[in-house]
Amino acid sequence: MEPGSHSASVWRYARATRAHVIVDAEEYFARMRQAMLAAEHRIMLIGWDFDTRIDLCRREPGYRRPPGDPPDRLGDFMLWLAKRKPNLEIRVLKWNIGALKMLVRGSMPVDLLRWWMTPQIDFKFDGAHPVGCSHHQKIVVIDDCFAVCGGIDMTGDRWDTSEHIENDERRRRPTGARYGPWHDATMALEGEAAAALGEYGRERWVQAGGKEMAPCPPRQGTPWPEELDAEFEAVDIGMARTRSQYEAIVETREIEALFVEQIARARRFIYAESQYFASRKIAEAITLRMSETDPPEIVLVNPETSDGWLEQTAMDGARTRLLHAIRDRDHAKRFSLWCPYGAKGTPIYVHAKIIIVDDEVLRVGSANLNNRSMGLDSEFDVFIDAARSGGDRAREAIAGLRHTLLAEHSGLELDAVAALLEQNGSMAGMLDAAPKGGKCLRRFEIRPLTEAEQDIADNEALDPERPEEMLSFYKRGGLFRSAILRRPA
Repeated sequence: MEPGSHSASVWRYARATRAHVIVDAEEYFARMRQAMLAAEHRIMLIGWDFDTRIDLCRREPGYRRPPGDPPDRLGDFMLWLAKRKPNLEIRVLKWNIGALKMLVRGSMPVDLLRWWMTPQIDFKFDGAHPVGCSHHQKIVVIDDCFAVCGGIDMTGDRWDTSEHIENDERRRRPTGARYGPWHDATMALEGEAAAALGEYGRERWVQAGGKEMAPCPPRQGTPWPEELDAEFEAVDIGMARTRSQYEAIVETREIEALFVEQIARARRFIYAESQYFASRKIAEAITLRMSETDPPEIVLVNPETSDGWLEQTAMDGARTRLLHAIRDRDHAKRFSLWCPYGAKGTPIYVHAKIIIVDDEVLRVGSANLNNRSMGLDSEFDVFIDAARSGGDRAREAIAGLRHTLLAEHSGLELDAVAALLEQNGSMAGMLDAAPKGGKCLRRFEIRPLTEAEQDIADNEALDPERPEEMLSFYKRGGLFRSAILRRPA
Protein backbone atom coordinates (compact mmCIF):
# COMPACT_ATOMS: atom_id res chain seq x y z
CA MET A 1 0.00 0.00 0.00
CA GLU A 2 1.36 3.42 -0.97
CA PRO A 3 1.61 6.35 1.45
CA GLY A 4 -1.69 8.20 1.71
CA SER A 5 -3.85 5.25 0.62
CA HIS A 6 -6.70 3.72 2.61
CA SER A 7 -7.67 0.15 3.56
CA ALA A 8 -10.00 -1.59 5.99
CA SER A 9 -7.27 -1.59 8.64
CA VAL A 10 -5.03 1.40 7.83
CA TRP A 11 -6.09 4.98 7.20
CA ARG A 12 -2.78 5.88 5.60
CA TYR A 13 0.99 5.61 5.76
CA ALA A 14 3.20 8.67 6.00
CA ARG A 15 6.97 9.01 6.33
CA ALA A 16 8.49 10.13 9.63
CA THR A 17 11.95 11.63 9.49
CA ARG A 18 12.22 10.71 13.18
CA ALA A 19 10.09 8.74 15.62
CA HIS A 20 10.46 7.82 19.28
CA VAL A 21 8.35 6.12 21.94
CA ILE A 22 8.15 8.21 25.11
CA VAL A 23 7.54 6.00 28.13
CA ASP A 24 5.81 7.52 31.18
CA ALA A 25 4.62 11.06 31.69
CA GLU A 26 7.63 12.57 33.45
CA GLU A 27 9.52 12.58 30.16
CA TYR A 28 6.38 13.28 28.11
CA PHE A 29 5.47 16.46 29.97
CA ALA A 30 9.07 17.70 29.95
CA ARG A 31 9.54 17.05 26.22
CA MET A 32 6.18 18.59 25.32
CA ARG A 33 7.13 21.71 27.24
CA GLN A 34 10.32 21.95 25.16
CA ALA A 35 8.47 21.33 21.90
CA MET A 36 5.77 23.92 22.64
CA LEU A 37 8.43 26.50 23.50
CA ALA A 38 9.79 25.96 19.96
CA ALA A 39 6.37 26.37 18.28
CA GLU A 40 6.02 29.16 15.70
CA HIS A 41 2.61 28.79 14.03
CA ARG A 42 0.16 26.48 15.83
CA ILE A 43 -0.18 24.16 18.80
CA MET A 44 -3.10 21.76 18.53
CA LEU A 45 -4.02 19.69 21.60
CA ILE A 46 -6.61 16.92 21.23
CA GLY A 47 -7.44 14.97 24.37
CA TRP A 48 -9.93 13.03 26.43
CA ASP A 49 -9.15 15.37 29.33
CA PHE A 50 -7.12 18.47 30.18
CA ASP A 51 -6.37 20.07 33.51
CA THR A 52 -4.82 23.52 33.35
CA ARG A 53 -3.62 23.18 36.97
CA ILE A 54 -1.01 20.47 36.34
CA ASP A 55 2.70 21.20 36.42
CA LEU A 56 4.59 20.11 33.32
CA CYS A 57 7.75 19.78 35.43
CA ARG A 58 7.93 18.52 39.02
CA ARG A 59 10.63 20.46 40.83
CA GLU A 60 12.60 19.52 43.90
CA PRO A 61 11.58 21.26 47.16
CA GLY A 62 13.09 24.75 47.40
CA TYR A 63 13.48 25.20 43.63
CA ARG A 64 13.38 28.84 42.55
CA ARG A 65 12.38 29.58 38.97
CA PRO A 66 14.82 31.97 37.25
CA PRO A 67 13.35 35.35 36.24
CA GLY A 68 11.83 35.18 32.76
CA ASP A 69 11.69 31.38 32.75
CA PRO A 70 8.33 30.00 31.53
CA PRO A 71 5.94 28.79 34.24
CA ASP A 72 5.48 25.07 34.83
CA ARG A 73 1.72 25.21 35.40
CA LEU A 74 -0.08 24.34 32.13
CA GLY A 75 -2.68 27.13 32.22
CA ASP A 76 -0.08 29.81 32.93
CA PHE A 77 2.37 28.28 30.45
CA MET A 78 -0.11 28.63 27.56
CA LEU A 79 -0.79 32.26 28.43
CA TRP A 80 2.96 32.91 28.69
CA LEU A 81 3.45 31.45 25.20
CA ALA A 82 0.58 33.47 23.70
CA LYS A 83 1.90 36.71 25.18
CA ARG A 84 5.42 36.21 23.83
CA LYS A 85 4.45 34.76 20.44
CA PRO A 86 1.72 36.97 18.95
CA ASN A 87 1.52 34.90 15.73
CA LEU A 88 1.08 31.58 17.55
CA GLU A 89 -2.35 29.86 17.44
CA ILE A 90 -3.30 27.50 20.29
CA ARG A 91 -6.24 25.15 19.73
CA VAL A 92 -7.50 22.76 22.43
CA LEU A 93 -10.17 20.09 21.76
CA LYS A 94 -11.61 18.13 24.69
CA TRP A 95 -14.42 15.59 25.19
CA ASN A 96 -17.59 17.50 26.06
CA ILE A 97 -18.82 15.17 28.84
CA GLY A 98 -16.07 16.37 31.16
CA ALA A 99 -17.19 20.01 30.89
CA LEU A 100 -19.13 20.05 34.17
CA LYS A 101 -16.29 18.36 36.04
CA MET A 102 -13.94 21.13 34.94
CA LEU A 103 -16.11 23.72 36.68
CA VAL A 104 -15.31 22.24 40.10
CA ARG A 105 -11.57 21.95 39.51
CA GLY A 106 -10.47 24.81 41.72
CA SER A 107 -8.85 27.54 39.65
CA MET A 108 -9.54 25.88 36.30
CA PRO A 109 -12.65 27.99 35.46
CA VAL A 110 -10.49 31.09 36.00
CA ASP A 111 -7.84 29.63 33.66
CA LEU A 112 -10.44 28.96 30.98
CA LEU A 113 -11.78 32.50 31.33
CA ARG A 114 -8.25 33.88 30.91
CA TRP A 115 -7.77 31.64 27.87
CA TRP A 116 -11.11 32.81 26.44
CA MET A 117 -9.99 36.44 26.80
CA THR A 118 -6.81 35.64 24.85
CA PRO A 119 -7.62 35.74 21.07
CA GLN A 120 -4.83 33.33 20.16
CA ILE A 121 -6.26 30.54 22.37
CA ASP A 122 -9.41 28.66 21.37
CA PHE A 123 -10.75 25.92 23.67
CA LYS A 124 -13.55 23.74 22.32
CA PHE A 125 -15.62 20.86 23.68
CA ASP A 126 -16.13 17.98 21.24
CA GLY A 127 -19.70 16.65 21.16
CA ALA A 128 -19.54 15.16 17.65
CA HIS A 129 -20.30 11.58 18.69
CA PRO A 130 -23.36 9.51 19.64
CA VAL A 131 -24.69 9.54 23.19
CA GLY A 132 -22.56 7.25 25.36
CA CYS A 133 -19.51 7.45 23.09
CA SER A 134 -16.40 9.44 24.00
CA HIS A 135 -13.66 11.45 22.33
CA HIS A 136 -10.69 9.40 23.55
CA GLN A 137 -7.75 10.37 21.32
CA LYS A 138 -4.58 11.91 22.79
CA ILE A 139 -2.82 13.87 20.04
CA VAL A 140 -0.60 16.96 19.98
CA VAL A 141 0.49 18.60 16.72
CA ILE A 142 2.94 21.50 16.55
CA ASP A 143 3.44 23.49 13.32
CA ASP A 144 2.31 20.42 11.29
CA CYS A 145 5.85 19.06 11.50
CA PHE A 146 6.01 17.54 15.01
CA ALA A 147 3.33 15.44 16.70
CA VAL A 148 2.70 12.92 19.44
CA CYS A 149 0.03 10.25 19.53
CA GLY A 150 -0.58 7.71 22.28
CA GLY A 151 -2.18 7.20 25.65
CA ILE A 152 -1.12 10.21 27.75
CA ASP A 153 -3.50 13.07 28.53
CA MET A 154 -2.34 16.44 29.87
CA THR A 155 -4.30 16.02 33.06
CA GLY A 156 -3.95 14.96 36.69
CA ASP A 157 -3.04 11.44 37.85
CA ARG A 158 -0.72 10.95 34.85
CA TRP A 159 2.72 12.20 35.90
CA ASP A 160 5.14 9.50 37.08
CA THR A 161 8.71 8.39 36.54
CA SER A 162 9.65 5.06 34.99
CA GLU A 163 10.83 3.95 38.43
CA HIS A 164 7.21 4.16 39.69
CA ILE A 165 8.48 4.80 43.21
CA GLU A 166 5.96 3.89 45.87
CA ASN A 167 4.87 6.85 47.99
CA ASP A 168 6.63 9.30 45.65
CA GLU A 169 5.88 12.74 47.14
CA ARG A 170 5.93 14.34 43.66
CA ARG A 171 3.01 12.19 42.51
CA ARG A 172 0.16 14.48 43.59
CA ARG A 173 -3.02 15.81 42.04
CA PRO A 174 -3.42 19.58 41.68
CA THR A 175 -5.47 19.43 44.91
CA GLY A 176 -2.42 18.03 46.72
CA ALA A 177 -3.93 14.56 47.13
CA ARG A 178 -1.60 11.66 46.32
CA TYR A 179 -2.21 8.95 43.74
CA GLY A 180 -0.54 5.63 42.98
CA PRO A 181 2.11 4.63 40.41
CA TRP A 182 1.02 5.15 36.80
CA HIS A 183 2.54 3.67 33.61
CA ASP A 184 1.88 5.21 30.20
CA ALA A 185 3.32 5.73 26.71
CA THR A 186 3.05 7.80 23.53
CA MET A 187 4.95 8.12 20.23
CA ALA A 188 6.66 11.30 18.98
CA LEU A 189 6.73 11.87 15.20
CA GLU A 190 8.42 14.33 12.86
CA GLY A 191 7.85 15.09 9.18
CA GLU A 192 5.04 13.95 6.88
CA ALA A 193 3.55 11.74 9.59
CA ALA A 194 3.10 14.80 11.82
CA ALA A 195 1.54 16.69 8.90
CA ALA A 196 -0.97 13.84 8.46
CA LEU A 197 -1.93 14.11 12.13
CA GLY A 198 -2.27 17.86 11.64
CA GLU A 199 -4.65 17.27 8.75
CA TYR A 200 -6.67 14.87 10.88
CA GLY A 201 -6.72 17.33 13.79
CA ARG A 202 -8.05 20.13 11.60
CA GLU A 203 -10.79 17.80 10.37
CA ARG A 204 -11.74 16.90 13.96
CA TRP A 205 -11.81 20.59 14.86
CA VAL A 206 -14.33 21.36 12.09
CA GLN A 207 -16.45 18.32 12.98
CA ALA A 208 -16.65 19.65 16.55
CA GLY A 209 -17.97 22.99 15.27
CA GLY A 210 -14.74 24.94 14.86
CA LYS A 211 -13.72 27.10 11.92
CA GLU A 212 -11.61 25.63 9.16
CA MET A 213 -7.86 26.09 9.52
CA ALA A 214 -5.24 26.15 6.79
CA PRO A 215 -2.14 23.96 7.07
CA CYS A 216 0.79 25.65 8.78
CA PRO A 217 3.32 27.36 6.49
CA PRO A 218 6.79 25.83 6.19
CA ARG A 219 9.30 26.78 8.87
CA GLN A 220 13.00 26.58 9.47
CA GLY A 221 14.07 23.87 11.86
CA THR A 222 11.72 21.68 13.88
CA PRO A 223 10.13 21.63 17.35
CA TRP A 224 11.65 18.18 17.97
CA PRO A 225 13.15 18.41 21.52
CA GLU A 226 16.94 18.39 21.49
CA GLU A 227 17.09 15.99 24.43
CA LEU A 228 14.93 13.38 22.65
CA ASP A 229 17.21 10.85 20.92
CA ALA A 230 15.13 9.24 18.17
CA GLU A 231 14.94 5.45 18.14
CA PHE A 232 13.72 5.46 14.52
CA GLU A 233 14.69 7.46 11.44
CA ALA A 234 13.13 7.53 7.96
CA VAL A 235 10.31 5.07 8.67
CA ASP A 236 6.74 4.85 7.38
CA ILE A 237 4.11 5.37 10.07
CA GLY A 238 0.85 3.47 9.69
CA MET A 239 -2.26 5.11 11.13
CA ALA A 240 -5.56 3.54 12.18
CA ARG A 241 -8.74 5.05 13.60
CA THR A 242 -11.98 4.27 15.36
CA ARG A 243 -15.02 6.54 14.93
CA SER A 244 -18.69 5.71 15.44
CA GLN A 245 -21.22 6.92 12.88
CA TYR A 246 -22.56 10.38 13.71
CA GLU A 247 -24.50 12.60 11.30
CA ALA A 248 -22.25 12.87 8.19
CA ILE A 249 -19.32 11.14 9.92
CA VAL A 250 -19.05 7.54 8.75
CA GLU A 251 -18.22 4.62 11.04
CA THR A 252 -14.54 3.66 11.04
CA ARG A 253 -13.25 0.41 12.59
CA GLU A 254 -9.68 0.31 11.25
CA ILE A 255 -8.22 -0.24 14.72
CA GLU A 256 -10.22 -3.43 15.30
CA ALA A 257 -9.30 -4.81 11.87
CA LEU A 258 -5.63 -3.98 12.42
CA PHE A 259 -5.56 -5.75 15.80
CA VAL A 260 -6.99 -8.90 14.20
CA GLU A 261 -4.46 -8.71 11.35
CA GLN A 262 -1.49 -8.19 13.64
CA ILE A 263 -2.50 -11.02 15.98
CA ALA A 264 -2.84 -13.34 12.97
CA ARG A 265 0.55 -12.18 11.64
CA ALA A 266 2.62 -13.14 14.71
CA ARG A 267 5.07 -15.99 14.11
CA ARG A 268 6.94 -16.03 17.43
CA PHE A 269 5.40 -13.71 19.98
CA ILE A 270 3.26 -10.70 20.89
CA TYR A 271 4.02 -8.38 23.79
CA ALA A 272 1.14 -6.06 24.70
CA GLU A 273 0.20 -3.49 27.33
CA SER A 274 -3.37 -2.27 27.77
CA GLN A 275 -5.58 -0.71 30.38
CA TYR A 276 -8.30 -3.30 29.70
CA PHE A 277 -8.78 -6.73 28.16
CA ALA A 278 -12.48 -7.01 27.35
CA SER A 279 -12.84 -7.09 23.56
CA ARG A 280 -14.69 -10.07 22.15
CA LYS A 281 -13.07 -9.68 18.72
CA ILE A 282 -9.56 -9.55 20.13
CA ALA A 283 -10.20 -12.53 22.40
CA GLU A 284 -11.52 -14.52 19.43
CA ALA A 285 -8.39 -13.68 17.39
CA ILE A 286 -6.17 -14.79 20.29
CA THR A 287 -8.18 -17.97 20.86
CA LEU A 288 -7.80 -18.96 17.21
CA ARG A 289 -4.01 -18.59 17.53
CA MET A 290 -3.91 -20.56 20.80
CA SER A 291 -5.82 -23.38 19.08
CA GLU A 292 -3.00 -23.89 16.57
CA THR A 293 -0.50 -26.74 16.87
CA ASP A 294 2.41 -24.37 17.50
CA PRO A 295 0.96 -21.00 18.59
CA PRO A 296 2.99 -17.83 19.20
CA GLU A 297 3.61 -16.66 22.75
CA ILE A 298 1.35 -13.81 23.87
CA VAL A 299 2.21 -11.81 26.98
CA LEU A 300 -0.30 -9.16 28.04
CA VAL A 301 0.37 -6.61 30.79
CA ASN A 302 -2.73 -5.18 32.54
CA PRO A 303 -3.38 -3.31 35.77
CA GLU A 304 -4.49 -5.52 38.66
CA THR A 305 -7.94 -3.87 38.59
CA SER A 306 -9.55 -1.16 36.52
CA ASP A 307 -9.78 2.39 37.85
CA GLY A 308 -13.27 3.08 39.23
CA TRP A 309 -16.29 0.99 40.21
CA LEU A 310 -17.98 1.12 36.80
CA GLU A 311 -14.83 0.06 34.95
CA GLN A 312 -14.18 -2.72 37.46
CA THR A 313 -17.72 -4.04 37.01
CA ALA A 314 -17.63 -3.90 33.22
CA MET A 315 -14.01 -4.55 32.27
CA ASP A 316 -12.65 -6.77 35.02
CA GLY A 317 -15.55 -9.20 34.81
CA ALA A 318 -15.25 -9.45 31.03
CA ARG A 319 -11.49 -9.99 31.38
CA THR A 320 -12.04 -12.92 33.71
CA ARG A 321 -14.62 -14.52 31.42
CA LEU A 322 -12.40 -14.11 28.35
CA LEU A 323 -9.36 -15.51 30.16
CA HIS A 324 -11.33 -18.65 31.05
CA ALA A 325 -12.37 -19.01 27.39
CA ILE A 326 -8.81 -18.60 26.11
CA ARG A 327 -7.41 -21.00 28.73
CA ASP A 328 -9.80 -23.72 27.54
CA ARG A 329 -8.12 -23.60 24.08
CA ASP A 330 -4.56 -22.78 25.16
CA HIS A 331 -3.20 -26.35 25.02
CA ALA A 332 0.42 -25.17 24.76
CA LYS A 333 0.11 -22.65 27.64
CA ARG A 334 1.38 -19.85 25.44
CA PHE A 335 -0.94 -17.07 26.62
CA SER A 336 -0.34 -15.27 29.92
CA LEU A 337 -1.54 -12.08 31.58
CA TRP A 338 0.65 -10.17 34.06
CA CYS A 339 0.22 -7.26 36.47
CA PRO A 340 3.03 -4.91 37.63
CA TYR A 341 3.75 -4.16 41.30
CA GLY A 342 6.18 -1.98 43.22
CA ALA A 343 8.77 -3.32 45.65
CA LYS A 344 6.30 -3.06 48.54
CA GLY A 345 3.46 -4.70 46.61
CA THR A 346 1.70 -1.54 45.47
CA PRO A 347 -0.11 -2.15 42.14
CA ILE A 348 1.17 -0.03 39.25
CA TYR A 349 -1.67 1.19 37.07
CA VAL A 350 -1.17 0.41 33.38
CA HIS A 351 -2.63 3.06 31.09
CA ALA A 352 -0.27 2.46 28.13
CA LYS A 353 -1.56 0.95 24.88
CA ILE A 354 1.36 -0.84 23.22
CA ILE A 355 1.62 -3.85 20.91
CA ILE A 356 4.91 -5.41 19.75
CA VAL A 357 4.78 -8.31 17.26
CA ASP A 358 7.92 -10.39 16.62
CA ASP A 359 10.08 -7.28 17.26
CA GLU A 360 8.96 -6.27 13.77
CA VAL A 361 5.75 -4.32 14.42
CA LEU A 362 5.50 -1.60 17.07
CA ARG A 363 2.12 -0.02 17.74
CA VAL A 364 1.24 2.79 20.18
CA GLY A 365 -2.05 4.64 20.50
CA SER A 366 -5.12 5.51 22.49
CA ALA A 367 -7.10 2.30 21.86
CA ASN A 368 -7.53 -0.24 24.64
CA LEU A 369 -8.34 -3.91 24.16
CA ASN A 370 -12.02 -3.39 24.94
CA ASN A 371 -15.19 -3.10 22.87
CA ARG A 372 -15.51 0.66 23.24
CA SER A 373 -12.14 1.23 21.57
CA MET A 374 -13.13 -1.03 18.68
CA GLY A 375 -16.36 0.73 17.72
CA LEU A 376 -17.71 3.43 20.06
CA ASP A 377 -15.04 5.93 21.09
CA SER A 378 -12.82 8.03 18.83
CA GLU A 379 -9.34 6.45 18.84
CA PHE A 380 -6.09 6.87 16.94
CA ASP A 381 -3.17 4.40 16.81
CA VAL A 382 0.17 4.70 15.02
CA PHE A 383 2.57 1.86 14.15
CA ILE A 384 5.90 1.03 12.57
CA ASP A 385 6.31 -2.12 10.46
CA ALA A 386 10.01 -2.90 10.01
CA ALA A 387 9.17 -5.22 7.11
CA ARG A 388 7.83 -2.19 5.24
CA SER A 389 10.51 0.35 6.20
CA GLY A 390 13.35 0.59 8.67
CA GLY A 391 14.59 -2.98 8.25
CA ASP A 392 17.02 -4.46 10.77
CA ARG A 393 17.72 -1.10 12.40
CA ALA A 394 14.03 -0.68 13.21
CA ARG A 395 13.82 -4.30 14.43
CA GLU A 396 16.72 -3.68 16.82
CA ALA A 397 15.02 -0.55 18.16
CA ILE A 398 11.71 -2.38 18.66
CA ALA A 399 13.49 -5.24 20.46
CA GLY A 400 15.30 -2.67 22.61
CA LEU A 401 11.98 -1.07 23.60
CA ARG A 402 10.46 -4.45 24.47
CA HIS A 403 13.45 -5.27 26.68
CA THR A 404 13.24 -1.80 28.26
CA LEU A 405 9.57 -2.30 29.14
CA LEU A 406 10.23 -5.75 30.58
CA ALA A 407 13.10 -4.28 32.61
CA GLU A 408 10.95 -1.41 33.87
CA HIS A 409 8.21 -3.76 35.04
CA SER A 410 10.42 -6.50 36.47
CA GLY A 411 12.92 -4.21 38.21
CA LEU A 412 15.87 -5.71 36.32
CA GLU A 413 18.73 -4.25 34.33
CA LEU A 414 18.59 -4.59 30.54
CA ASP A 415 21.45 -7.11 30.50
CA ALA A 416 19.64 -9.28 33.03
CA VAL A 417 16.45 -9.22 30.93
CA ALA A 418 18.35 -10.31 27.82
CA ALA A 419 20.11 -13.09 29.75
CA LEU A 420 16.89 -14.43 31.28
CA LEU A 421 15.13 -14.36 27.91
CA GLU A 422 17.99 -16.37 26.41
CA GLN A 423 18.04 -18.86 29.29
CA ASN A 424 14.29 -19.44 29.45
CA GLY A 425 13.33 -19.18 25.79
CA SER A 426 10.18 -17.12 26.36
CA MET A 427 8.96 -13.93 28.01
CA ALA A 428 6.74 -15.86 30.41
CA GLY A 429 9.67 -18.08 31.37
CA MET A 430 11.84 -15.01 31.88
CA LEU A 431 9.20 -13.36 34.10
CA ASP A 432 8.66 -16.55 36.12
CA ALA A 433 12.41 -16.75 36.71
CA ALA A 434 12.80 -13.06 37.62
CA PRO A 435 13.10 -12.22 41.35
CA LYS A 436 9.80 -11.34 43.04
CA GLY A 437 11.22 -9.65 46.14
CA GLY A 438 11.12 -6.16 44.64
CA LYS A 439 9.44 -4.47 41.70
CA CYS A 440 8.00 -7.22 39.50
CA LEU A 441 5.36 -8.61 37.19
CA ARG A 442 3.13 -11.32 38.65
CA ARG A 443 0.78 -13.65 36.85
CA PHE A 444 -2.83 -12.52 37.09
CA GLU A 445 -4.87 -14.79 39.33
CA ILE A 446 -8.37 -15.42 37.98
CA ARG A 447 -10.89 -14.95 40.78
CA PRO A 448 -14.41 -16.42 40.82
CA LEU A 449 -17.18 -14.08 39.63
CA THR A 450 -20.57 -13.69 41.20
CA GLU A 451 -23.58 -14.63 39.09
CA ALA A 452 -24.41 -10.93 38.63
CA GLU A 453 -20.84 -10.16 37.50
CA GLN A 454 -20.93 -13.01 34.99
CA ASP A 455 -24.26 -11.78 33.64
CA ILE A 456 -22.99 -8.21 33.17
CA ALA A 457 -19.77 -9.41 31.53
CA ASP A 458 -21.36 -11.99 29.25
CA ASN A 459 -23.91 -9.51 27.90
CA GLU A 460 -21.40 -6.68 27.40
CA ALA A 461 -23.93 -4.51 29.20
CA LEU A 462 -21.43 -1.77 30.13
CA ASP A 463 -18.97 -2.26 27.24
CA PRO A 464 -21.09 -2.57 24.07
CA GLU A 465 -19.61 -3.05 20.61
CA ARG A 466 -21.76 -0.48 18.80
CA PRO A 467 -23.63 2.70 19.84
CA GLU A 468 -27.05 1.19 19.06
CA GLU A 469 -26.32 -1.59 21.58
CA MET A 470 -25.81 0.90 24.41
CA LEU A 471 -29.17 0.18 26.05
CA SER A 472 -30.08 -3.16 24.48
CA PHE A 473 -28.96 -5.33 27.41
CA TYR A 474 -29.44 -9.08 27.11
CA LYS A 475 -30.46 -8.98 23.43
CA ARG A 476 -27.24 -9.55 21.51
CA GLY A 477 -25.56 -12.78 22.57
CA GLY A 478 -22.74 -10.85 24.24
CA LEU A 479 -19.19 -12.10 24.70
CA PHE A 480 -20.01 -15.63 23.61
CA ARG A 481 -22.05 -14.89 20.50
CA SER A 482 -19.36 -16.68 18.49
CA ALA A 483 -18.58 -20.39 18.95
CA ILE A 484 -14.85 -19.55 19.03
CA LEU A 485 -14.99 -18.54 22.71
CA ARG A 486 -17.33 -21.26 23.90
CA ARG A 487 -15.95 -24.19 25.85
CA PRO A 488 -14.83 -26.94 23.42
CA ALA A 489 -16.85 -30.16 23.54
